Amino acid sequence: MDFLEQEIVDVKEFKVTYFFDEDHYIRRFIYAESQEKVEELIQNERDGYISFTDSREIYHELNTRRVRVTQIAEYHRIDKTKKASGIDKI
Repeated sequence: MDFLEQEIVDVKEFKVTYFFDEDHYIRRFIYAESQEKVEELIQNERDGYISFTDSREIYHELNTRRVRVTQIAEYHRIDKTKKASGIDKI
């Protein structure tokens, strides 16, 4: 396994949800080695503007100062094509 392959193996996907109130939130997905790295990133972005493009190619720009709650969780993506076709059933 070369260096690049090792880097890819060690990266996990994390779901970050920014809640503005009970009805409004934005989700962002971040690839990192650990949850601690994501927490550090989120803390460094606190009280500032961030921007990102989601999987639907929608551009988001938000002021993190207006966020009331931020949640971070490791995300385990499910291959919906396999689930829909029944491939994942034993």
